[in-house]
Amino acid sequence: MASTRPVSGTLRNVATVRMTAFVKGQVQGVGFRWWTRARALELGLSGSATNLADGRVEVVAEGPEPACRQLLALLPGGPGRVEFVSERWAQARGEVGFGER
Repeated sequence: MASTRPVSGTLRNVATVRMTAFVKGQVQGVGFRWWTRARALELGLSGSATNLADGRVEVVAEGPEPACRQLLALLPGGPGRVEFVSERWAQARGEVGFGER
């Protein structure tokens, strides 16, 4: 499993971003949202992990771009069977905490 240590070095002057990832595969009912929340909090990120009606999990993470990229890289190794992860990037909206929905 990949390391979940926070991105090293100072994060001053690093853009705060919003990363939305859609995770496809067998990712519901296997602890994927809980696992994602734990990894995001370890990385100092805010956001949510939400089950979607079509079987995917939507992951929204806000924080320093390097930490968001690290979470994105960890998603394929989460519980269940991840077949595909798509992503999109935007300006942060000010998420607080990290929830499972």
